[in-house]
Amino acid sequence: MDSNYKLFFSLFTVSLTLISLSSAAAPPSNPVCAYTPYPSFCRSVLPDTNSSANVYDYGRLSVLKSLSSASTFLSLIDNYLRIFPSLTHTGVAALEDCRFLASLNMDFLLTSFQTVNSSANAMPVFEADDVQTLLSAILTNTQTCLDGLQATASPWSLKNGIFTPLANNTKLYSVSLALFTKGWVTKKKMRTGTTGTGTGHKFQLNFPNGKLPFNLSHRHQAIFNSVGKRKLLQTGDDGQVLVSDLVVVSQDGSNNFTTIRDAVAAAPVNSDGSDGYFLIYVTAGVYEEYVAIAKNKKYLLMIGDGINQTIITGNRSFVDGSTTFNSSTFSVVGEGFVAVDITFRNTAGAIKHQAVAVRNGADFSTFYSCSFEAYQDTLYVHSLRQFYRECDIYGTVDFIFGNAAATFQNCNMYLRLPLKGQFIAVTAQGRTDPNQNTGISIHNCTIKAADDLALGNFAVETYLGRPWKLYSRTIYMQSFMDSLIHPLGWHEWDGDFALNTSYYAEFKNMGPGSDTSGRVNWSGYHIINATDAANFTVTNFLLGDEWLPQNGVPYTGGFV
Repeated sequence: MDSNYKLFFSLFTVSLTLISLSSAAAPPSNPVCAYTPYPSFCRSVLPDTNSSANVYDYGRLSVLKSLSSASTFLSLIDNYLRIFPSLTHTGVAALEDCRFLASLNMDFLLTSFQTVNSSANAMPVFEADDVQTLLSAILTNTQTCLDGLQATASPWSLKNGIFTPLANNTKLYSVSLALFTKGWVTKKKMRTGTTGTGTGHKFQLNFPNGKLPFNLSHRHQAIFNSVGKRKLLQTGDDGQVLVSDLVVVSQDGSNNFTTIRDAVAAAPVNSDGSDGYFLIYVTAGVYEEYVAIAKNKKYLLMIGDGINQTIITGNRSFVDGSTTFNSSTFSVVGEGFVAVDITFRNTAGAIKHQAVAVRNGADFSTFYSCSFEAYQDTLYVHSLRQFYRECDIYGTVDFIFGNAAATFQNCNMYLRLPLKGQFIAVTAQGRTDPNQNTGISIHNCTIKAADDLALGNFAVETYLGRPWKLYSRTIYMQSFMDSLIHPLGWHEWDGDFALNTSYYAEFKNMGPGSDTSGRVNWSGYHIINATDAANFTVTNFLLGDEWLPQNGVPYTGGFV
């Protein structure tokens, strides 16, 4: 057993002992539970204590109990995988996704508990955002497991045996998030100015000892030539990025590796980024491989030779037996990942429905000058904090979807020709809880037709998004919308589901599709002012000023 988990079980035993001793003369109800979405459930799982207990005490206890429940659920998944060898391929795939996600939940909950257990009843804004982000991701991971099981042909008994603990865990995680948000999350001071606050410098690299041990493309050779002596990341003033080590991938065998997967395997484990990024330079070529950046492969910087020059491609799809979660050509969960100048593709085609090009569940991740190409479900912004700058995203149905806190800035969303009878929805955001700090923010982007749609021979209704989950949240700010956007702007998911609980907003957009006079009349739809829109800028929504400068990618912190 990992030493961290041994520490957890020791703390858990001590905490339960203290709680049982303090609850001998407990009052009949727990008033703190009124802060949560499930007050009755909260009272059933959090024991009443004496009157001195407060939201912080219960917040710590609920996170601890969540960690225990996550451990129990992970063991349950292992048992099902062992005792049901006759499951369908898709049933096994869904369970394996659940196991992967439950393991992440254990990590996130352990980190969260260590933070809240060692902190006073106050926390710096960025530290509180870290914990709120992790607790938000735990709910997202649990919902993803549930969605995968529901979409498979698993036996009813399997679904029934797993759905009950899944439902209970979801409520417990929601209680933990609510209590943490009530106790530790303060309202951020929002900037409402109209100027950018981030770095405007070009992306530059500082190599170890100033030496360049291989031949870069002309583009990156120019970048290297512009770099002076090596500087530390902490200076950050010139947008230069420190590189600790580097390897080169080329298909002709002339460099370190011929596959991207082998280069990723060579990267160090659990780097904290203080010594710089591990650089994987992928030379021009079409790489037909499925790449996964694991949770212990942190602070990797992957650079290609440019969009449509370095291409990573695959063709997995839901129709061909993959779960949506595992259909991705490229997936990443390793913290601090940065990709530059790469095209990511899923070539399954519109006929295969869900087929993901990239699934991103990496905190503090950035994609700069990249292209994402598929049809339905192109880019899965699954969880945690993400930033996309000057990227191209191609798709049809729900082609940007998930429940990260994700910001797209200066990007192009290209609307492709869907199957006959389908409509286009740019986004399908998956927020399931009102306390999650997640959403999709689209800022200074362009939404227009790709070449195949422009040449299409039938009319296609196109919408900015639709509510995948109950508290779906998407904001378009200062973006250009072409004439293809339907006057209603937004589309239902299923009847009146989430029309009142979602948050959809538009702020100072441009172009023929930006006219808001005919938009939907849902109570969840808003035309917002600068004060409200400032909540969804890079500086405020992602707290990007705290982490984006170290990766050297240009960004605008406020409005343009």
